Order: sequence, then structure tokens, then C-alpha cells
Amino acid sequence: MNRCGWCLKDDLYKNYHDTEWGRPIYDDRKIFEFLILETFQAGLSWYTVLSKRENFRQAFDCFDYHLIATYDEHSIQALMQNAGIIRNLLKIKAAISNAQAFLNVQREFGSFSNYIWAFVNHKPIINQWKSLTDVPPKTELSDRISRDLKSRGFKFVGSTVVYAHMQATGMVNDHLVNCSFYNSRS
Repeated sequence: MNRCGWCLKDDLYKNYHDTEWGRPIYDDRKIFEFLILETFQAGLSWYTVLSKRENFRQAFDCFDYHLIATYDEHSIQALMQNAGIIRNLLKIKAAISNAQAFLNVQREFGSFSNYIWAFVNHKPIINQWKSLTDVPPKTELSDRISRDLKSRGFKFVGSTVVYAHMQATGMVNDHLVNCSFYNSRS
């Protein structure tokens, strides 16, 4: 079986690559989960975040954005004491404000999925990368989405974070063409 070279580190990475990465996600809660995980990943490795994913899930009420939007100072302090997650005050506060912004987008567009997938006409962009060095860290589209998210109050959503989110949620298929999962995008 051929896999993209970035996921060969261990079984955690391989399983994520094989079962989730690059598969289109339209469910708002799952999209929000990846948005939060990607914001915590900013400046760190994805592996660091992925290895703490279950801890994040527990700490952030299963990524229930309705609850997260109501977190107060007590909630923030509890998260800052949680050694199982990345304890970065700015990112924790961003998760809360991003949940509030997420709800605003839902109200405006009916769902966050409708909003974010409209940037790609509601279907994945299928790339044809032959090498990991071909895959860009960001694109003009991720620049545009980043600007739009920021204008709506989202934080820690720079273009590189947005592109990683697009890859994770299947908005772009960046499996290498020789990867066994290149054609399994559904």
C-alpha cells in the first residue's frame, strides 16, 4: 500500500491519513472540531495536536460549539490547568471567540458547511501532486478564505492554517497521485 510520505511516522498518523485526511466533511460539528484543532496546531506540528485529540475532545465538551461559545473565565482557567491539551491562553480564548463566530456564520448561511464549501463550489478541488514538495503550504484561495474568516471575527486562521483545514476536511484532495487513497475521497 502506498501512502503520502508525511504519514509514515507511526500508526496514529497512518490511521488518520487512511480514514480521515482529505475526505470531504460536511457536518458542522466535525468541521468545527478540525477548525479548533488546526488553530491549536498553529506554530506546532500536526502530530502534537493529533496525539492530544482525545484530550481536546474531553476538555472542549466534544467540540460542542454552543457550549464553547459560553465559556467564561472559570472555563478558561480550567483549560489552562489541563495538562492534556496545549495550554496556550491566546489559543484557548480564540477557541471561544471562534465558537461565537461559528454560530454567527451558521445564522447567516444556514450552516457553517454551506459557508465554507461555497468557496470551492461545494465540491473538492482535486490536485495532482506527485511529490510532497509539490504541495503548497497555502494558496490564493486559502488567503481569501483566511481574510474572510478574520473579517468575521475568527482568530488563528492564517492562510497556512486554513489550507491545512481545507486538506483535513477534504475541500482539497492533496493525497499524492501515487497514494492508495488518492481516489478514495468520499
